[in-house]
Amino acid sequence: MKGRDVLSICDLGREDIQGILSNAISGKSNGQSTLLEGKTLALVFEKPSLRTRVSFEMAMFGAGGRAIYLSPQEVGLGKRETVPDVARVLSRFVDVIAARTSHANLEMLSRYATIPVVNALSEVEHPCQALADILTVYEKKKKFKGLTMAYVGDGNNVAHSLMLAAVNVGMNFNIASPAGYQTSPAILETAKKIAAENGGHILCTEQPETAVKDADIVYTDVWTSMGQEDESEIRRKVFAKYQLNTKLTSLANPGALIMHPMPAHRGEEITDAAMESAFSVVFDQAENRMHAQRALLVRMLNGK
Repeated sequence: MKGRDVLSICDLGREDIQGILSNAISGKSNGQSTLLEGKTLALVFEKPSLRTRVSFEMAMFGAGGRAIYLSPQEVGLGKRETVPDVARVLSRFVDVIAARTSHANLEMLSRYATIPVVNALSEVEHPCQALADILTVYEKKKKFKGLTMAYVGDGNNVAHSLMLAAVNVGMNFNIASPAGYQTSPAILETAKKIAAENGGHILCTEQPETAVKDADIVYTDVWTSMGQEDESEIRRKVFAKYQLNTKLTSLANPGALIMHPMPAHRGEEITDAAMESAFSVVFDQAENRMHAQRALLVRMLNGK
């Protein structure tokens, strides 16, 4: 996949994902390398970030490369400077772009850049988070086949990429979202086709108990994403019964993993008891962003 863009988790084939996971696990054990020596990543971010920014910077540093962070004020995609111009200028300076922006801007960056572009979060997908999530599942469960992942909450960008990644590696995927907050029909249709090819299935429901029952992994995300703050009060009411708490997680299989991409709004979508449970792997997920992204960048830039 050398030189290819990754705007969606679907831009990675099953072989790509398996290679990335294998290299991420190996890199985690072996520590720093020089696989990206002389390479530079431009981080073009229009939204705030803790895990995404630091994990990308440390991923490059850990493989001998470097990263340059470009804030909204410095770039002003489509405002201070056109997206095509930014894409073509950065292509002369750096080796890869990771952008946290609208999906339309990502597609335009991809169209005009002559270097690879990575989706570091858009309103449609969050593929790098999904890679870290399935890496975490594999580390803890040592397999994918036969496992069921249950997602409870908003059918957002994280849910999209997670669903596509889970069925790509052969897991079953259950999702419970309230009416009006479900996943994109087009992405769901794609995920169902992938699931059928890989021997898994997808269950969509409005009942969180149905989704979580007998699951091996229970996952949630914030009810209100960045840019939706004016909907907070409405969303708290709509999602009230979708909270990940001890009562809900008790319906899952014994030892079921509890996952959240963070930042977490404790007391809303997840309780302190669930977040701090012995089965919670939320901080492992956060660390694995760095390892998964390092393996992804190496594969994109070196084809290894």
